[in-house]
Amino acid sequence: MVTTPTDREIVITRIFDAPRELVWRTSMDPDLIPRWWGPARLKTTVERMNVRPGGTWRVVQRDTDGTEYGFHGEYREVVPPRRVIQTFEFEGMPGHVSVETSTFEEVGGRTKLTITERFDSVEDRDGMLGSGMEEGLTETHDRLEALLAELQKGKKR
Repeated sequence: MVTTPTDREIVITRIFDAPRELVWRTSMDPDLIPRWWGPARLKTTVERMNVRPGGTWRVVQRDTDGTEYGFHGEYREVVPPRRVIQTFEFEGMPGHVSVETSTFEEVGGRTKLTITERFDSVEDRDGMLGSGMEEGLTETHDRLEALLAELQKGKKR
């Protein structure tokens, strides 16, 4: 679910059928992120991911023709397995930085993930909404759900 509670925010909510610790770990593990982050048609590489306040991250996605899409940011707050606050910048539009607050809430053995993205301007928020982010986000979260199911199934064996 994607909502716009203010003119500079986007709030994304999804409930995953997995315990909070697993959703957190899968979201913060640079070896697992390429298996769920972004559209499946792109190859995702985590170039750096230093999950700590002041640490930085960078993810690059490559199309079949070699076109690269880079994203990066800095972790501002990390409270495992409850919350992470980080910046997010698409390198194709430098200078347009949002601040993402992700909360992981345990709900009866499942996890409610709430991501609040705060933008510097209405135009930045509307640009993100107009970029096809909802479609990409749905695919990303569907891929994360499938990976979480796979990881849980493997754990039960």
